[in-house]
Amino acid sequence: MKKQIGGELPSYRSLGACNPALAYEALKLESELGTLLPCNIVVRDAGSGQAEVTAIDPVASGQAIDNPELKLAARKIAQSSRR
Repeated sequence: MKKQIGGELPSYRSLGACNPALAYEALKLESELGTLLPCNIVVRDAGSGQAEVTAIDPVASGQAIDNPELKLAARKIAQSSRR
């Protein structure tokens, strides 16, 4: 952001972390799901020597689409990301 708009933030990294097999299964169920996939994990400087790691909860984001099969797939994704 600093190069593009001159903005400065504490250390911040966005990491791509898609599971291709699970993303494929979810996209077969709902083709518009791409923007809701939990593919990014953010690691940021939280100050005082602490780091914060955050990611979207796939179960919560899956609630936006009324598809029972997708809700099941979201639970699988959530379980695999907690390992």
